[in-house]
Amino acid sequence: MSEGFDLGRLLAERGGERYELHGRYLNHQLPRMLRTIGFDKVYERGEGAYFWDTDGNDYLDMLAGFGVMGLGRHHPVVRKALHDVLDASLPDLTRFDCSPLPGLLAEQLLAHSPHLDRVYFGNSGTEAVETALKFARYATGRPRVLYCAHAFHGLTTGSLSVNGEAAFRDGFAPLLPDTAVGLGDLAALERELGRGDVAAFVVEPIQGKGVHEAPPGFLPAAQELLRRHRALLIVDEVQTGLGRTGDFYAYQHEAGVEPDLVCVAKALSGGCVPVSATLGRDWIFKKVYSSMDRVLVHSASFGANAQAMAAGLAVLAVLEDEQLVANARAIGELLKSRLTALVDRYELLKEVRGRGLMIGIEFGRPSSLRLRGRWTMLQAARKGLFAQMVVVPLLQKHRILTQVSGDHMEVIKLIPPLVIGEAEVDRFVAAFTAVMDEAHGGGGLMWDFGRTLVKQAVAQR
Repeated sequence: MSEGFDLGRLLAERGGERYELHGRYLNHQLPRMLRTIGFDKVYERGEGAYFWDTDGNDYLDMLAGFGVMGLGRHHPVVRKALHDVLDASLPDLTRFDCSPLPGLLAEQLLAHSPHLDRVYFGNSGTEAVETALKFARYATGRPRVLYCAHAFHGLTTGSLSVNGEAAFRDGFAPLLPDTAVGLGDLAALERELGRGDVAAFVVEPIQGKGVHEAPPGFLPAAQELLRRHRALLIVDEVQTGLGRTGDFYAYQHEAGVEPDLVCVAKALSGGCVPVSATLGRDWIFKKVYSSMDRVLVHSASFGANAQAMAAGLAVLAVLEDEQLVANARAIGELLKSRLTALVDRYELLKEVRGRGLMIGIEFGRPSSLRLRGRWTMLQAARKGLFAQMVVVPLLQKHRILTQVSGDHMEVIKLIPPLVIGEAEVDRFVAAFTAVMDEAHGGGGLMWDFGRTLVKQAVAQR
């Protein structure tokens, strides 16, 4: 057994080169972007809803790795499950046996969607969507998939075909046959279904881009239209699932909605091992896997591996034992109500929306002449710069990590770990209030940074 590799020593010796290594060997634009907005921090460790830099300063995580860290970082139950599965030395991924862990995880996932029957395990959210698209097209024998404008379902070729952001799609055509409809536009949905070539409609109950919720009644009505035209309903719960919005799945906020296929990932990993799941009806799976000759017609090399399954089982146990779905609902309502109370106080604050611990804060054109001139300057350079002006001081001054909710959007998205409580709400609201006070004061470093962003945006044209 080799004793030459020492991970701790390697990190100690070369961890300080992280930004240079990334710029040299990986996506060179990432470190450039991080340095531009002052996000080039050096974080040393993480636990729960916090992480710490090399100086020992704590940072509140209101981003949760884009939703991956649903339980926070390094939850002890997930860590123990991974230690246990490694210590067990299981004969993993033999490919010619049936391990118990995938069946146990599938059983528990399906208990939260009793109208669904079977599960396919992959490795990422985009794989879950790809699976749903393939299964829907094969099961219906139709080529076209409908999706919503501004949707985000992943970046591999199939899921990119149902991605509503043009910037991601540009240069990667031709994609699958697809058509976008507006979120909530039943007339457009019915018109496209009437052409008779639609396999499925894929939708996020709450869109990650901009945090836009499907209008009340839209999902049940869309489901009825789809059934009438013998097309399938695919619900993408990659970000919204596993308690994020205050129910186990976000589609469950609407009575009677029973999707044909449901995509899950992110939080199912416990933040440790990549995993995804595509849940579906029995007849769909039986049509795809219609004979022994087709037993491997859709599979993944690392799908249903023991570490991923152990992490998923641990995550579901923690969600139940710590009542984190209920916590997301209660703490999310508290956070949203306290932020909503600030809308009348700040003219730059337009709206607070969302469900549970998935909240969007949208900024808008101010009414006063003094602020309107500065807002117009930012908008002329690039839409979304004001939101970035808010995100930066939240990190730099208050040590809170957030994100702008999409390109060219004046929206900040909050998707913190489901373990946060009132103390974290207090800290965020106090910091956000201080940043908004500075913005409305019209001076200081915040607007100086805004002018820097304008110069950079103009230079890149």
